[in-house]
Amino acid sequence: MNAIDLLLERNSAPKLVEPAPAGQDLATMFQAALRAPDHARLRPWRFLTISGEARNKLGEVFAEALLQRNPAATEAELDKARTRPLRAPLLVVVVAKQLPHPKVPAVEQLLSAGCAAHGLLLAAQALGYAGIWRTGDNAFDQLVMKRLGLASDELIVGFLYLGTIEGGYKPLPVLAVEDYVQPWS
Repeated sequence: MNAIDLLLERNSAPKLVEPAPAGQDLATMFQAALRAPDHARLRPWRFLTISGEARNKLGEVFAEALLQRNPAATEAELDKARTRPLRAPLLVVVVAKQLPHPKVPAVEQLLSAGCAAHGLLLAAQALGYAGIWRTGDNAFDQLVMKRLGLASDELIVGFLYLGTIEGGYKPLPVLAVEDYVQPWS
């Protein structure tokens, strides 16, 4: 797949099954992520991989966090929280580390981590895998961040759910470029 086709066909895949990327494919995906734009070469990102039984442990963390946010959560809601990480065989938590720097504001570092996440998703699709970038309450929850071992200057950019697409990609509309691009004078 050439690069332009990849960019034009990029799509999220919410239904993912085995196999997940592994070995050299996964290493290649992370190498692509590490090529994100990075002012001052701060490398303001890192990644946590979650697979196998660790997905169940993460589900328990999600349930614990939900219960802390909403003590009235029902058992059905807690079960849903527990099964969220089981929607894909591999999750990658993209973590942004915001470093003090006189020329690189925190928002630029966060955007760099977002670009790393996007690069990883593009590489996954180029290699024949699929994924979806999810956030939700858990991405912003202090308990989840603590349980994942994040430092006080780190944030979750997203949870990348990765695997092999089940079924096909949903159709995406072709957007009119002129609706989003205007000349400035």
